[in-house]
Amino acid sequence: MDLASLGDSTGVVRELLLREATVGTAESLTGGQVAAAITTVPGSSGAFLGGVVAYATEVKVKVLGVPEQVVEEHGVISAECAESMATGVRELTGATYGIATTGVAGPSEQEGKPPGTVFVAVAGPRGVEVAALNPQGNRTQIQWASVEGVLSLLLGILRREEPAVG
Repeated sequence: MDLASLGDSTGVVRELLLREATVGTAESLTGGQVAAAITTVPGSSGAFLGGVVAYATEVKVKVLGVPEQVVEEHGVISAECAESMATGVRELTGATYGIATTGVAGPSEQEGKPPGTVFVAVAGPRGVEVAALNPQGNRTQIQWASVEGVLSLLLGILRREEPAVG
């Protein structure tokens, strides 16, 4: 799949710019692909502040501020971890919205969860929304479905909110 083919990334950038809003990314299983999809869009520098690829649990805890208690009680493949990652990157970057991906892309299970167990989250001015995804396919297909899933979640939130009046 080609980064430029992700229609949601264009829509996300357009909606963010319309609202004079910004985004930061916290990615685990997608390994920076969400940030890449956003920054492929011309003009994205007006909306994208930065991102953290937090593949390791220690990075999720130390950089993004995921509480140890969340890791111990729910694991890193959880809605709670996705929520903490999105909130953490929003605070870290100062973005209007923080978005996060965590899950299992495969080939083997993690924390007893099979490939395709994915959680995405968006933290914004009105709170946090988390979605559980269950994409099927190989590692690459699961990663791309996760990128599309988190961008779709953000786009839905943006379209429900009123754009800035200038």
